[in-house]
Amino acid sequence: MVERVRRAEGRPGAPAEGTRGGERAAATGGVGPDARRDDPGGGSQGKLLSPARRRACVEHVMRAVGVPERRACRVLGQHRSTQRKIPCGREDEAALTADIVALATRYGRYGYRRIAALLRSAGWLVNPKRVERIWRREGLKVPARQPKRGRLWLTDGSCIRLRPEHPNHVWSYDFVEDRTHQGRKLRMLNVIDEFTRECLAIRVGRRLRSTDVIDVLSGLFILRGVPGHIRSDNVPEFIARAVQDWIAAVGARTAYIAPGSPWENGFCESFNARLRDELLDGEIFYSLEEARVIIEGWRRHYNAVRPHS
Repeated sequence: MVERVRRAEGRPGAPAEGTRGGERAAATGGVGPDARRDDPGGGSQGKLLSPARRRACVEHVMRAVGVPERRACRVLGQHRSTQRKIPCGREDEAALTADIVALATRYGRYGYRRIAALLRSAGWLVNPKRVERIWRREGLKVPARQPKRGRLWLTDGSCIRLRPEHPNHVWSYDFVEDRTHQGRKLRMLNVIDEFTRECLAIRVGRRLRSTDVIDVLSGLFILRGVPGHIRSDNVPEFIARAVQDWIAAVGARTAYIAPGSPWENGFCESFNARLRDELLDGEIFYSLEEARVIIEGWRRHYNAVRPHS
């Protein structure tokens, strides 16, 4: 009888000892759906490298299994002194967290890198990695990644063909439209220096004509001098004969972009996007004067306080 049982266990396909005919034996040698998996029941959660995660794991095992701390630490490879050590953190952690939350609340569209620059300008000795750790721990918003765009090469009047080389070399201007609370149209004329990225002026009005363009540029020419080139698109207010003659008379040159190609005026278009994202999309203007005051305050903040990449 003993020899017969041993021969039955040795035959191929016979069930192993301890398994019944209806049970399925464990797959070995890379056969079956769970082949080459260390944890057939599910995916691994990663290694417990940090002391905080190891302490949390030991506490979870103690609560779930009901074993003492000594045994849980021995099984999981955690030193008992590390388990009993109370993490104290840095002394300025609470103050730094409060400042980060306050800045993120005030500037809702800023990411942690720009918040870190604001903190350093305020006197904090902090790097972006620490700010990012607190940023994610507090559940603050991370701006969405911008889509990649192709590089512009050979288009007349473009940012590549006419690259600014010094301040007052190339200015660009463009219109941005919005509406007040009553639904009436609001128009803004933005003028920037492409080399310094400084917003030179924002003229706000219900209607802006070619005479308003000349008025804004003449004031800037008196304060800052005449630039080498002025870049713009082909709207009627910019290609008007009066504007062209006046710009030529003061000694500047115009650089019009191709029709339907706003990427050729990329510096001004980027500024318009920041203006709309950080101010216009979050403000309700009840009057024209209120819009002028708030927009002018944002322009000064953009030039003097806001960090730039």
